[in-house]
Amino acid sequence: MDSLLPEVDVGLILLHLRQIGIAFILSLPVAINREYRDQAAGLRTFPLVAIACCAFMLVGMDVYEGSDAEARVMYGIITGMGFIGGGSIVKRSGQADGTATAAGLWLTGALGISVAYNRYEVAIVLSLIGFLIFQFSEQFKTTAR
Repeated sequence: MDSLLPEVDVGLILLHLRQIGIAFILSLPVAINREYRDQAAGLRTFPLVAIACCAFMLVGMDVYEGSDAEARVMYGIITGMGFIGGGSIVKRSGQADGTATAAGLWLTGALGISVAYNRYEVAIVLSLIGFLIFQFSEQFKTTAR
């Protein structure tokens, strides 16, 4: 008797759980910084972006064959991240607020894609540099009033 349920590859589930978990963990330094600094995007947004981008890329890599198809999936993610980031930018009193958050979201998307491609060295560097920029750049920032 044929089962109506599809076969489940437990090994593949564990592999993807590992990769998505790594994307989640590597997004936390930026997410915690943003949450601590009371920004609109924080502990929920950045990890969701990282794991979603990682998952989209993993699915694209499994479903489509060839680097052209994978590149189109990646282009879609990059475009989508630009759209999400654009939504975090608000103009107030002649100044644009939220540009760093938008850039951080884009960075976190790149982190997720890097993990999907097993480029952990890139993802770790993105996590570290993103955190350092958010953590220490505020003291160097000047605003003209």
